[in-house]
Amino acid sequence: MNKLYNEKSPYLLQHAENPVNWYPWCEEAFRKAEEEDKPIFLSIGYSTCHWCHVMAHESFEDPQVADLLNRDFINIKVDREERPDIDAVYMSVCQVMTGSGGWPLTILMTPQQKPFFAGTYLSKTGAYGRMGLIDLLEQAASLWADNRKALLDTGNEITAVINQKSSKHSGHGSEPDRSLIEQAAFQLSHHFDKTWGGFGRAPKFPTPHNLLFLMRYGAVSQDSDLMYMAFATLEAMALGGIHDHIGGGFSRYSTDEKWLVPHFEKMLYDNALLLMAYVKAYQYTNDTFFADIAHRTARYILRELTSNEGGCYCGQDADSDGVEGKYYVFTPEEIVQVLGKTDGEEFCRLYDITKHGNFEGKSIPNQLQTSGDGWTRDDPRRKQLYDYRLRRTQLHKDDKLLLSWNSWTIIALAQAGLALDEPAYLEAAIRIHQFIEHHMTSADDQLYVRWRNGEAAHTGQLDDYAVYALSLLELYQTTLDVQYLEKAIHRAKQLDDRFADQKDSGYFMTSSDSEILISRPKEIYDGAIPSGNSVVGMVLQKLAYLTGETRWQDAAQRQLQFLADANRNYPAGGCFAMLAMMDALYPHTELVCISKENVPAELTKYLQDHPADHLSILMKTTKNAERMGRCAPFTEHYPIPEQETMYYLCENGMCQAPVQEFSMLDPA
Repeated sequence: MNKLYNEKSPYLLQHAENPVNWYPWCEEAFRKAEEEDKPIFLSIGYSTCHWCHVMAHESFEDPQVADLLNRDFINIKVDREERPDIDAVYMSVCQVMTGSGGWPLTILMTPQQKPFFAGTYLSKTGAYGRMGLIDLLEQAASLWADNRKALLDTGNEITAVINQKSSKHSGHGSEPDRSLIEQAAFQLSHHFDKTWGGFGRAPKFPTPHNLLFLMRYGAVSQDSDLMYMAFATLEAMALGGIHDHIGGGFSRYSTDEKWLVPHFEKMLYDNALLLMAYVKAYQYTNDTFFADIAHRTARYILRELTSNEGGCYCGQDADSDGVEGKYYVFTPEEIVQVLGKTDGEEFCRLYDITKHGNFEGKSIPNQLQTSGDGWTRDDPRRKQLYDYRLRRTQLHKDDKLLLSWNSWTIIALAQAGLALDEPAYLEAAIRIHQFIEHHMTSADDQLYVRWRNGEAAHTGQLDDYAVYALSLLELYQTTLDVQYLEKAIHRAKQLDDRFADQKDSGYFMTSSDSEILISRPKEIYDGAIPSGNSVVGMVLQKLAYLTGETRWQDAAQRQLQFLADANRNYPAGGCFAMLAMMDALYPHTELVCISKENVPAELTKYLQDHPADHLSILMKTTKNAERMGRCAPFTEHYPIPEQETMYYLCENGMCQAPVQEFSMLDPA
C-alpha cells in the first residue's frame, strides 16, 4: 500500500495498491521532494476516465515504471473532481505547452510546483515517433541531474505565462451588447451539422448550455432556425446510442458524427444539464417526445446516481470487466433469450440490434433508423432488459458527491418537477439541498467540495458557491418559498466577499483564504460545464432584479462587463455567459404577487407551461412579509390586500396598474 490508502477519493483508492509510491497532494510530498532534491511527477485524472485506467494498468501497475518513478521522483496523484483548482492550473499549463489538454494529465514539475513538462496519456514505451513514459522519465531524470537550470527556466517561464493569461481580462471599457449574443449564435450556426445535429465534427459533445442559449435567443429574436438547431440536436442525441434506451440517461460524448457510438461513461453533470435542456425544449414546443426523454433522464439520476442520504453520485464508468461498453451492448440472441422470439425480434428491429452489430461485433441500442418509433418508457419489456443487464455485468460507480454537480442537479430536478408536473422530482431536488446543508456545510457555514463515506472535504470553490446560489434561486422560482431566496442571498454574499477580485474584476476560482498555488485562475470558458464566472453573472443579475438592491445591481454590471471582455473574441465559447447577459440586455419582467395565504394556482400553472427565463417573481404573503422585506426591501411598501390576491407587473422600468386576476396580465 502507498500513501493513498487512507484517502476517500475513488480515483485515488484505485491507485492505492500500485507499486508506485503515490502521495496525495499534501505538504509532506513537497517537503520530501525538497529534502531528497527530486522533481515531482504529478498525475491528474478521475475514476471513470477510460484512458486513466489504460495508463494505470499499462504503467502504474508495472514494476519497471514504478522503479523509475520511485527512484527519481516524488509522485503525486490528484482527483480532478475533488481538486478542480489544481486541475485548472495544470490543465492551463498543458494547453500552453502543447496546445491541447485532457486526462490523464501528466505533469513534471519542481518541488516549488513549477512545471517543466506537460502531456496527457503516455504509453509505457514509445511508438510511431511518440515518446513513451519510460523515455520521458529517463530523460527528465538525466536533465534534472545534469542540466537543471534549463528545467528551472522553463518552469519559471510557464508559470509567468499562465499568470499573465489568468489576469488579462479586466472588463474595463467593455460593455455587454446584443452584437455579442448575435455573434455567438452565428458562430454556432456556422458549425451546425445539418445531417446529424450537433456542432462540428466527431467527437461530438452534448454541451447542453449551448442548446439552452439557442432556444432562448431563438425565441427572443424569433429566429426559428436557431431553435431548430437546438431541437434537432436534442432529438438526434435522444435517438442515438449516446442515449441509454434501456436504462435512461446519456453517455459522456459521441465518438462519431451520428451520436451512435458513445464514450460510455455517464456523468451526473451531463445528465443534469441535459435534463434542463429537454425540459426547456418541451416547454417551448409542447412536444411529448422531449418530455419523455426528460422523464427517462430524471428517473435515471434518481434510480442509479442518488445516495441513501439524498445527494447524487458523480457517475458511472465506461468499462465493465475491463471492457469498454460491455454493459451496454447486445446480440440478437441475447435479446430473444430475455424477451422471447416475438418481442425480442421486435426490439431488435426497433433498436438496431443486428447480427453484424454496430460496435465491435455487438450492437448499441439506438433508433437512428426508426426515428423514435420505440417502446414507451414504462413498457415492462424494457425493464426486463434492464434487469438482465444488471445481472449480466456491473458498472463501477464513482460514489463521491460533489457540491457543484449536485447543485446543477437541484436546478434540473426542480425545473423538471414543475414543467412535467412531477412532484417527486421537486422533492428530490429539495432533498439534495437538505443534504448539502446538513453534510457539506462546515460548522462556520462554509461549503465543502466533496462528501464521501461520511466525510466532507476540501474548501469550497467558486463553482460550489455560485452554482449552489443559482440552485437556491431556482428552488425559489419553483416553490416561491422565501427561505430559498434568503439562502441564495447569503451564499451570494459569501462568494462576493471571498472570491471577487477586489483590485480588478471577475471572480477567482479559489477563495481568498484557500491554499496558494502557482496561479490563482479565473475560469471563463464554458466547456462541459458552464464556468463559475458565467454562473456568477447569472446569479448577480437575478438578484439585482429580485431584490432591487444597489449592491447586486453594481456587482452584476461589473461582472457582465468582465464576461463581455473575456468572451469578446469567441462568444460561442461562453454561451452560459451569453444567457447571463440576455437577462440584462433583453426585455425583463418583474412580478410582485401579494396574497394573504398561498401561491395562486394560476401563477404556478403559468410557470409550469412557460420557459419564464425573462420573469422574476416575488411572492409576499401575510406569513413571510417580514422576511421578504429583508430580501427585497422595496416590497415593504406593498400592502397585503383585503381581497385574496393582488399582482404588480413591471417591465423595463415601467410598472402597470395592479390587478386582481393573473389573466389580466401579459407577462410573456
